[in-house]
Amino acid sequence: MDLAPTAAAGVTAATASAAPPFARDLWYFALLSRDLKPGRVLHKTLLGEPVAFGRTKAGEAFALRDLCPHRGVPLSAGRMADDTVECPYHGWRFGPDGGCRLIPSLVPGQDIDPAKIRVRRYHLAERNGLIWIYMASPERQGAEPPEGPPDLPLEAGQRPGLVERQLFPCPVDHAVVGLMDPAHGPFVHNVWWWRKPDSIHQKAKNYGPSRRGFTMLPHPPSKNAGLYKLIGGRPVTEIVFELPGLRYEIIKAGAKRVFGFTACTPLTESETEVTQVFFWNIGWAGLLRPLLQPIARIFLGQDRRMVTLQREGLKHDPRLMLIRDADVPAMWYFRIKKEWTASQAEGRPFVNPVGETTLHWRS
Repeated sequence: MDLAPTAAAGVTAATASAAPPFARDLWYFALLSRDLKPGRVLHKTLLGEPVAFGRTKAGEAFALRDLCPHRGVPLSAGRMADDTVECPYHGWRFGPDGGCRLIPSLVPGQDIDPAKIRVRRYHLAERNGLIWIYMASPERQGAEPPEGPPDLPLEAGQRPGLVERQLFPCPVDHAVVGLMDPAHGPFVHNVWWWRKPDSIHQKAKNYGPSRRGFTMLPHPPSKNAGLYKLIGGRPVTEIVFELPGLRYEIIKAGAKRVFGFTACTPLTESETEVTQVFFWNIGWAGLLRPLLQPIARIFLGQDRRMVTLQREGLKHDPRLMLIRDADVPAMWYFRIKKEWTASQAEGRPFVNPVGETTLHWRS
């Protein structure tokens, strides 16, 4: 199906199933820095792959495939020992580079060189309290990433002010489409402190292409979105989406800055972790954390409830639709993901299928 913006409707299920479940050769949000303590090993499944995260005594974060090549036991079930991960089965140790450092059972004269045994190492990057992992395609595993993780508009050393993280029981495509849906707010988030169904009015927003995604260009926030009033002044917001499932909202009001970062990280083909992180340069905003934390939990939980309900309906394999203009961002997402996958397979530059346009809808 052609998901061009001129299409009146389409079958999203067919489009999603035709593409690989995960976009590869991209940086994914993996963990908060505070999740990974020195001397501990942490397991996480990402894109269906078992990953063991560790941190050396010097503070360097690293990640290895969470399977010992000896007997297949998860390395994360072991412990950190002298900046190596020790398998709990036979004590084989693997360094941050994935190389085997020790096989305790060996005796002098046995013709086995531990240094020739390796477990897959993942490339990590740690910035502003966020840990990113590069998830390469099978043919590019081991190669250096061609570029670094997303360059977020944050000051050096700036750390998260508020974090909310929930597990969505759905494929990543459904989580992402819900993330960028501009028309569900008055219904899914129908609470007095955000918006109500009777506040619906017509909107027109300008969009343009960005790196592997698109941007809702700077504009005043909707008048029926109450929380923006907490910032004061005359806020202007810019919303950016890019692969592999990242949404940024930059809110400015004079010298005040709020940066909202949301990541949809696929764990498996049927589970997606959605993490919202907020940064700000407003000194008093930290005092509102006890109020904002439950609001963030409720807000994200409302989205989670919708994909949970959707999961029940999708068991019957319904024919799904995309309509103009509210669903055009979803159409773009599928086209962007398809083009990225094709460009990587063909070894050519990515060509963004999104152009400058104005979309109209009511919400």
